[in-house]
Amino acid sequence: MYKSILLPIDLSAPASWSQSLPAARHMMGEGGTLHVLTVVPDFGMSVVGSFFEKGFEKKALRQVGEKLAAWVGSNVEEGIDVHPHVTHGRVYEQIINAADKLNVDAIVIAAHTPELADYLLGPNAARVVRHAKQSVFVVRGS
Repeated sequence: MYKSILLPIDLSAPASWSQSLPAARHMMGEGGTLHVLTVVPDFGMSVVGSFFEKGFEKKALRQVGEKLAAWVGSNVEEGIDVHPHVTHGRVYEQIINAADKLNVDAIVIAAHTPELADYLLGPNAARVVRHAKQSVFVVRGS
């Protein structure tokens, strides 16, 4: 059993947590800590950010934080030591950074069935598996 697990999720994609949340809970056992992370992607190029109003980033992070707190309340049973986290940037980098900063024992991440583009570009789950210092468990979705 793992004492501290990071569960990255995409709030807009139930496939990112429908199977990985139960897997993380099972791996955690009793008395562990579950860190749930969602990442607000960055704009990519700075010129893209110039099209958004000033303060947009802080507002977006606050709103996503509220949605994540609601998600935790609806999906994680009472009595679980759960900590929601919202970060901003490249998804795979933020997952790895959070795992290191939070000193988790393992990362449980969902992955969809790969398509050709995934082999060429590398999905977030594959990058996390390659670069994380922690054990990474990939829960394959349907």
